[in-house]
Amino acid sequence: MRKLFMLVALLLVVAGVACTAAPTPAPTAAPPTKAPAAPAFRVGLVTDVGKIDDKSFNQSTWEGVQKASKEIPGVTEIKYIETTDPKDYDKNIAQFADAKYDVIVTVGFALTDATYAAAKKYPSTKFVGIDQFLSKDKDHPDWPLSNLVGVTFDEDKAGYLAGALAAQLSKTGTIGAVLGTDVVPPVWRFGEGYRAGAKAINPNINIVVVYHSDVGFDKTFTDPEWGKTTALSQIDKKADVVFGAGGKTGNGALLGAAEKKVFCIGVDTDQYLTVPEAKGCLVSSAMKLLTPSTFNMIKAAKDGAFKGGLYTGPVGLAPYHDLDAQVPAAVKTKIQELDKGLQDGTIKTNVAPAKP
Repeated sequence: MRKLFMLVALLLVVAGVACTAAPTPAPTAAPPTKAPAAPAFRVGLVTDVGKIDDKSFNQSTWEGVQKASKEIPGVTEIKYIETTDPKDYDKNIAQFADAKYDVIVTVGFALTDATYAAAKKYPSTKFVGIDQFLSKDKDHPDWPLSNLVGVTFDEDKAGYLAGALAAQLSKTGTIGAVLGTDVVPPVWRFGEGYRAGAKAINPNINIVVVYHSDVGFDKTFTDPEWGKTTALSQIDKKADVVFGAGGKTGNGALLGAAEKKVFCIGVDTDQYLTVPEAKGCLVSSAMKLLTPSTFNMIKAAKDGAFKGGLYTGPVGLAPYHDLDAQVPAAVKTKIQELDKGLQDGTIKTNVAPAKP
């Protein structure tokens, strides 16, 4: 009997072990498939003969490209090429296009034809031509192109505000402007707008406007020594406000004004932030908002919203910064009124699109 009891107990233990055996594990789920990385979106920039560090036009456009690389997801590579010889426009653009860059930004009026030709040759690449006005004519018979945007600015309006400011601040009745070549329409429009704005304030004001047009494109925007010497000459002739507009050449004019402690006005960007040596004289800058305009075009291309044609970027005057207290309240109010009138069309500069 005792043996029978022990046998039954043993069978119960074995049965218990069988009942508590670990269950068969459930099949392990496969790891989620990793989404393929988005293809790199690359942006290249080609300058005219001006340098990328001109603290003005080229630099502000490049800053728009840099802003895109920081703020637009997927923009993974940006590069620039500085042109040293105008004969290299086509070759420099082709370096990016042949490498299948998604967007190519070309900077300056002189690159208009080369950019148009490249856009026709590389239809899958988006092109942004800064300061490039295009229209359908014998040189551009297929305009508009779906892959090319020409970004232009109303330089005459920014120049008009700068001239109006200069005329109101001048105590001698003479103001100056040191500019790049008037062969480039945007530069000429800055100068003629400056003249028109000053005359609107004081029809009798003496305006000394000098263009650096007696040299080639390789020098007109990269000659700070000439810019400074020219500004000093104007100051010797009683100019007490100097407008410098022309890349490094214009920057030289600002430094001449700073040396002589007269007011100066910068160009293209807020040069208080880019030419610290001129802070003591820099009352404002006639700005083309190049950085946001460039950024917006790259974003449109990345988002699939890019449309060929012309785009007009905003302009205006920079803050008065350190010299704010030296700008009378009545002058500030007048500038605001003029700015509003220029924007809503009630004030006209009467400056032509290009030099006649």
